[in-house]
Amino acid sequence: MTGCAPHGTNRLALRRTIAQPAVAEPRRGPISAPPRIDGLDQGIIEALQANGRESFRAIASRLGVSEATVRARYARLCGEDIEQALIGVKTAGSPEPVADEIASWIEADYVVVTAGQYDLVVEVVAADRRELLELTNRMRALEGVVSTETFLYLQMVKQLYDWGTRVGEEH
Repeated sequence: MTGCAPHGTNRLALRRTIAQPAVAEPRRGPISAPPRIDGLDQGIIEALQANGRESFRAIASRLGVSEATVRARYARLCGEDIEQALIGVKTAGSPEPVADEIASWIEADYVVVTAGQYDLVVEVVAADRRELLELTNRMRALEGVVSTETFLYLQMVKQLYDWGTRVGEEH
């Protein structure tokens, strides 16, 4: 015990630095950027949103491609992590001009003026997180936008578009 370290020196930190070789940080993230959604992908998505039971053959005929192409694109789209998010937007003043602008964007599929914490609620679909960031940055840059808050969808539990077909049913 006669060889004690002087006060103010962290013996363990020095020993750790000497004893452990420097290890490079592992690479993180995707090796390549995910494929983007093109016009054909968008056409397939829109067709299935209109009628989720429509055959690949009918969609292919309407889009001018083969059934195999539609089937392959559908499989790829199902396997990709397309980002869907809800964005709350606070505005300074009337929210209608901001709502009108965002409603004209192809990525926005749901835009509502609300009462409460946010003046607008917007649902967007993006090809990847980079595109989602670009969308939120475009929103923030709009005149009248004070702030945004993005709610990234982690898991879709339920989403219905058939509420109008239940007319006449007992509740």
